[in-house]
Order: sequence, then C-alpha cells, then structure tokens
Amino acid sequence: MRQVILNLEESRIREVANAGMGRSDVLAFWFGESDEVTPDFIRQAAIESLQRGETFYSHNLGLPELREAISTYMSARHGPIGVDRVAVTSGGVNALMLAIQQLIDAGDEVVAVTPVWPNLTAQPAILGARVKCVALSPVDGVWTLDMDALLAAVTSATKVLIINAPNNPTGWTLTREEQQRILDHCRSTGTWILADEVYERLYYEATPSGCAPSFLDVATPDDRLVVVHSFSKSFLMTGWRLGWLVMPPAMTQHMGKLIEFNTSCASVFTQRAGVVALQRTDEVTPQVVAHLKTCRDTLIPLLQAIPGIQVAPARGGMYAFFKLDGFGDSLATAKRLVVEAGLGLAPGDAFAPEAQGWLRWCFASKDPQRLVEGVARLNKWLSSQPR
Repeated sequence: MRQVILNLEESRIREVANAGMGRSDVLAFWFGESDEVTPDFIRQAAIESLQRGETFYSHNLGLPELREAISTYMSARHGPIGVDRVAVTSGGVNALMLAIQQLIDAGDEVVAVTPVWPNLTAQPAILGARVKCVALSPVDGVWTLDMDALLAAVTSATKVLIINAPNNPTGWTLTREEQQRILDHCRSTGTWILADEVYERLYYEATPSGCAPSFLDVATPDDRLVVVHSFSKSFLMTGWRLGWLVMPPAMTQHMGKLIEFNTSCASVFTQRAGVVALQRTDEVTPQVVAHLKTCRDTLIPLLQAIPGIQVAPARGGMYAFFKLDGFGDSLATAKRLVVEAGLGLAPGDAFAPEAQGWLRWCFASKDPQRLVEGVARLNKWLSSQPR
C-alpha cells in the first residue's frame, strides 16, 4: 500500500459524527448539508427516468440535455459558457479529484488557501503533490486574506492554486477585484486556478447575477481555470452525487477520458433530475438562500451574545465558524459536546491547524428552532464548566 495513503488522516468531522450517530438525543449540525428533502419535482424526474428503464450508461461527459442545461444556467450568470467547456461528474468531490488528476503530477507544487474543507488539500497529496498552505487570518471572527502573502506564495514553480470561495468553513469570499488580481498573477506564473465555487449561490449580499463573484466573470475561455460546481447545496441534493466542471475547451475531451477511467459516467436518472433542477432553479434556490439567511440571522446573534465566543455573520456558505475561548482542542471539545451536551458540531482543526479552537456549525436547518435549542444546549454546557 502507498505510504501517502497510510499517512492520510481520517475525517475528523466523521470522527465526531461517529460518536453521536444513532443517538436520538443529539442535535446534529456537523455535516455540510440541509436537513430538508430534495424538492418533489426533482425526485419525480428521477423516478420517471427509472420507470422508463434508463438504467444504462450515458456519455462520459454527461447527457447532452444536462450539459446544455448547465451551459444555459451558467451563461445566465457569468456570460457565455459553451457546452464544449462542460463535463458532468458524480458529485463535487469527484469533480475536484478529476480536475486534480488532470492537472497535477507527482512532485508538483500546489498552493491552497486554508482553512478549507479537508478534501481540497488531501486530494493533491494523494497524487503525490507538495501542498503549501496560505492561511486566512481571523479578525473579530471575520476571516480575511493577506493578498500579498498569497501572491508571494504562488510562483512559476506552482502548478495549481486551489481556492474555495465562498469558503467552507469560514464564509470568506473573494471580491471581483481580488479575483482579477489573482488571475493576472497566475497568468504571469503559468499557474492553473482550481476554483471550488459550489457555494456561489449561497451568498447573502445583493448582486446582479444572484451569486457570489466568480473567476468565470473575469477569465477568458482559454485561461488556465477550472471551476467546480455541485447540485448538492443550492438544490438540496447532497445524496444524489451530481456535479459539473467548467474548463477550457481544449481540456474537455481529455476530461471525458478521465471520467471513463474513474466512474464511466454519472447515473442517467440522477442526470435527469439535474436537468429539471436547473430548468426550475427559480423554484428552489432563491427559497433555499432566503431560508438559510433566516437561519444565519437566527444563530449568529445568539452565539455573539455568549461571552467568550468570537463569530461573525458569513457572507456566503452555510456555516457559522466560531472560536470558543478557553477550549483549545477543537476535536476534544466537539466530542465532549456530543456526549455531554447532545450537540453535534465539526471541529475547526479538521479544516487546518490554524483553525484549532474553532468550531463549525452548519445552520442549514429546516426548523430554525433547532438552532435556538442548540445554542441553549451550548450555553448550559458552558455554564457547567469550571472557570
């Protein structure tokens, strides 16, 4: 077995969840998913596909109808995105791994902005890349990027820069100007940008496009840019495992080869559901975002009212990321909260060493009252701790 696989750490989020799964008394906010079921009309599209007997392979790059729907959907928000730039994948995780497989050789240097969902740093490491991290810094609960430090880290030796914005777990986002500056710098160094933009629609500031700033807004089709998207968050489809990639046209055919050697294709019935989800996005995503904003605005003030907590409202994403003063080991704290308070949160050090002492709370709850109850449990637990 390869040593790099033996050295991989298991997910610390899963480690906490495993301690509480099956316990009906635990309020679980550890995973990055809503507890709302996928809308019925999306589920019906998959059911009807199965009833038609669509249980066979599709094209490696996805059903033509879905690729067209993705092209239309993306073009409405970011200008023309041709079908020749689109590949359908078996989830956002699969999309990220496919992009990394296509871009990275063993020994290559990769720069990643952290804290970040751990898959984004683990996947290049699995392929033998050298991962160099540039850390965001918190100021009164708000995580910010030192742009000069990032640009200094990305040199001609850097094969790929990985950025997740809006960011999981911090809620940090990039401005259009910052994206342009990063793109210009990467053009000069010959560095690829792998942009994980799966949270772009979960954005709480008004924009003409209805989403967060995207690298697609400033790049040309032939720039060294690969953008990852997923149906999971914006369409309440986490368990469907359906995503897509946008890339330079010259890359797409080769991506089809990689998909063949990874999964062959996404299942047809899930792709049928994806077509309907995109075509009827206005019946789903705006309501999802409005509800998530209500959840965010319910949770954050309650956390801010607790002495010793640093937290700020996220501009994007679906998480409250907060520091609990006096509790330095976030994994141990998260495990204690499960056992002693019946509260399931993700430990900050799952996302980067610099997030030690922080906790991630997914506020995507169908009933915001669950968030209120969760804070009450946290408060009660804190009041019982020796000071």
